[in-house]
Amino acid sequence: MSDPNRPAAALISTLGLVQHPEGGWYRETYRSTGQIPGNALSEYFDGPRPWCTAIHFLLEQGDYSALHRIKSDELWFFHGGAALTIHLLAADGSHSAIRLGADITAGEVFQAMVPAGTWFGAEIAGAGEYSLVSCTVAPGFDFADFEMGDRGRLLQQYPAHEAVITRLTRSAA
Repeated sequence: MSDPNRPAAALISTLGLVQHPEGGWYRETYRSTGQIPGNALSEYFDGPRPWCTAIHFLLEQGDYSALHRIKSDELWFFHGGAALTIHLLAADGSHSAIRLGADITAGEVFQAMVPAGTWFGAEIAGAGEYSLVSCTVAPGFDFADFEMGDRGRLLQQYPAHEAVITRLTRSAA
């Protein structure tokens, strides 16, 4: 983000985005004040969680959202820029991809859902400087529920999907 005249840089500045550990830029825009008690969620979570959280998320061309998973469902909403491909690796070993964007005649969708516990990552699909989306998580997001994908372990679990795993993980560690 060196040139403040670039549209992505202007959005990062205007929206007050900061770098996300998975890649890209984000800012939390909503965290409900209501909470689900920890005892109601003890099978899945280690304490109470807000009912819902939301973020703006911007991905620049050449960057990617590394494969990760969280313990809640996550909804993605397209706002602008280039289309985005969200890659999902399911527990049964399958890979699927959702193209989030504005060109519905080309099969893109404005909204997508990633099920809780699914490994997923995203990359810009085609030309364009950036993709701007929002993500909503329910029960609300907590970094305690976030797990970054380990390339070696993912390759063992999903050997048929080596290309996407290698492309969307940060190291071979």
